[in-house]
Amino acid sequence: MSAAAADWLPSASVTASGRPVLSAGEVERNLLPLADLEPEENPRLAPLRGCLLALTSHRLIFLHEPSRSARGLPLAAVVHAYPPHRRHSHNPLRSIFSSSSSSSQHHRIRLQISMPPARSEVVAIVVTCKADVDIFFGRLLEAIRARAWEMTPAAAPASGAPVTEGAAPAEDTAIRMPVVGVSGILRMEQESWESAGQNLQDAFQDLNALMSKAKEMMQLAEKMRLKLLTNSSTEPNSNDEEMGSKQDMQDLLLSVGIVSPVTKETAGALYHQQLSLQLADFVRIPLDKAGGMMALVDVYCLFNRARGTELISPEDLLQACSLWEKVDVPVMLRKFDSGVKVIQTKTHSDEEVFARILSLAQKPDALQKGISPTDAAFTLGIAPALAKEHLLNAENKGLLCRDVSPDGFRFFINLFNDIDDQNIYTQKPHGLYHAWISVSVASQ
Repeated sequence: MSAAAADWLPSASVTASGRPVLSAGEVERNLLPLADLEPEENPRLAPLRGCLLALTSHRLIFLHEPSRSARGLPLAAVVHAYPPHRRHSHNPLRSIFSSSSSSSQHHRIRLQISMPPARSEVVAIVVTCKADVDIFFGRLLEAIRARAWEMTPAAAPASGAPVTEGAAPAEDTAIRMPVVGVSGILRMEQESWESAGQNLQDAFQDLNALMSKAKEMMQLAEKMRLKLLTNSSTEPNSNDEEMGSKQDMQDLLLSVGIVSPVTKETAGALYHQQLSLQLADFVRIPLDKAGGMMALVDVYCLFNRARGTELISPEDLLQACSLWEKVDVPVMLRKFDSGVKVIQTKTHSDEEVFARILSLAQKPDALQKGISPTDAAFTLGIAPALAKEHLLNAENKGLLCRDVSPDGFRFFINLFNDIDDQNIYTQKPHGLYHAWISVSVASQ
C-alpha cells in the first residue's frame, strides 16, 4: 500500500528527484531501505508497505518510492519506543534454502503514539531488509530525547514586556538600559549583529571550531537571507543598485551549504542512491543559471562547497551521476567525443545551441576570420571549454569547418554544403557562398 493511502498520518513533501523535503532545522539521522508500518491494535488504520524509512531529528518519514508519495510520523507523537524484537519466519523451506540466517527473520520496533483527539495507538515498524536495526533504534531514541522540534530561536522581549519574577540576570547583563524607542531597537539590532559577528570569529579559529559551528552558520545564513527578503518586500522605493546588492547577498547566502547532506553514516547501503537524488536536486538551480549544462569538475566543486565538512570523492560523484539512468530525474550525465564529461538538463537542446552558433558564424566578420571558442562562449554564456566542445560537435555534424593555427582553433561556416557537385565553378547569386564571396571582395 502506498504512503498516500495512510491518511491517518500527515503527508510529507517530496522533491522532484524523490527525496523527502526537510523543514527548517530538520536533519537526517538514518535511513532504512525497506520497512513497513503496521498498526497492531486498530484495524481501521491502513498499513504502509515497502517504504524507504528516513529518520530525522523531527519525524519518521515513510517514502513510497514508486508513487513518489510520503507520510510523516512526528517524533513528538511518540510516547514510548520499545526495543527491536526479532521474529523468525515460519516457513521451513525458506529457512533451509536461505543463504543466511538473517534472511529468514525480520525485526519489529513497537511504538506507542498519541493520536488526536487524545487517543493512544500502538504501531510497529517492521524492518524486512538487512540493516543494523540496533543502530537505527539507538538514533531513534537519541532523536526523541533531543526534542529538536522544541528548539526555537529565542525572541527578544517586546518593549514593556513583563519579566519573570525570580529570574537571575546574567553577569554581563546585570545592568541593562530599558528598550525604549528607536534607539533601544537600534541597540538591540547592534547587539544581535555583534553576537553573530562573534560566532563567525569563533567559527574560523581552527578547523575543529569550524566543523562544530558549520550548522549554526548555515542556519544564521538562512535567517539573514529571509531578513533580506522581508526588507525587500517592505521597501518598494529602493533603488536598482540597492536591490542588486541585496540580490547578490541572497545568492551568496544560498550557496552557503546543505543543512543535512547525505553521508555514509546516515544512509548506509543507500549512500550512493540517496547522494544521486540529493545531487539531482542541488544542480537544478546552477544548471538553469549556466544555460542547462555544466562541466562535471565545476559541479564537483560547487557540491563539495555546499556540503561543508562532509566532502565526497570524485569517484563518489561519478557513481552518483551514473545512477541517474535508473531513476526519473530531470538531469543527466553526458560524455563528449573528446572525453569531457558534463551534467546537463534533459530539456537541453543541441539543435538550439547549433542555431545560435550558426547565427554567430554567419556574421560578416566571422565569415572572414572565423570564430573562436571564446567568441562562442560569450554568445552562449558558458565556459570556453564547454563552448569548444559545442563547436567540435557542430563540426562533427557538418555545420562548421575547423582551422588549426599557432593562434589556436578557429571555426568557419561550412560552405561546401552550398557548392554544386556537378558545377563547382558556378557562383550562386544567393546563399552562404555568395555572402562569403561578397565579404572577401569587400575586404580587399
